[in-house]
Amino acid sequence: MITQQQWDFYAENGYLKLGRVLADNELATLQQRIDAIMLGTADIQYDRMLMQLDGANTKQSKGFKGATLEYRKIQDLEYDQAYLDYMRKPIFQDLCRRVYGDVAISAFRAMFMNKPAGRGTPLRWHQDRWTALDRDPLVTAWTALDPASIANGCVQVIPGSHRHGLINPSDPSGFLTDEQATRHCPADQIAHLELAAGETVLLHNWLLHSSGVNSTEIARRAFSVCYMDARTTNVRSAESYTEIFRPAAA
Repeated sequence: MITQQQWDFYAENGYLKLGRVLADNELATLQQRIDAIMLGTADIQYDRMLMQLDGANTKQSKGFKGATLEYRKIQDLEYDQAYLDYMRKPIFQDLCRRVYGDVAISAFRAMFMNKPAGRGTPLRWHQDRWTALDRDPLVTAWTALDPASIANGCVQVIPGSHRHGLINPSDPSGFLTDEQATRHCPADQIAHLELAAGETVLLHNWLLHSSGVNSTEIARRAFSVCYMDARTTNVRSAESYTEIFRPAAA
């Protein structure tokens, strides 16, 4: 479980490295499973999954886009049992109870992110924020399925930036302008979140973060879960969200 000292670090910095959360066999299962999903051999409802190929001009939409290991993003992995089992680990339930209290928890998104060998889409500085929701999801668990390093485009953060609040509260994208990025994300304040395969880092959703391209010859895969209060509703659509944990009283 998360200690008070760790929680204090998270509150101050907006991120917390949890270390190795996946055992070797669990890591291998998730690695093999996501490859099977990308190659179209998994027994899963592809029409429920948001998928996007890597590349500057690709679009995300529901459904399979062809057998390739060069997907950029695959969302809705809560519908896959192997990934759902991981999302339900006790350490994440403890995290959600600390953030949201003893309430039911759902996932706003359970997302695979990939930077294929020698490429990968760069991600500009931003905060994770969605104006269509009636309340803000506040925490994400980001897990490395492969080693994450500066060379292969690991996540970069500005420690403590979540404490400044929302920079563009009315912008649904959460992205900073070039001028804002220069002001809020100076090079001497950037922390690179290098992780071994199977390690997890917690991220406050308002923490400024970005990532680069993969300059190595090996893909960099990761799995990201944004946990939220299950009472959250989408005010612009009838979209529903899968419940992950029920409150202890239930």
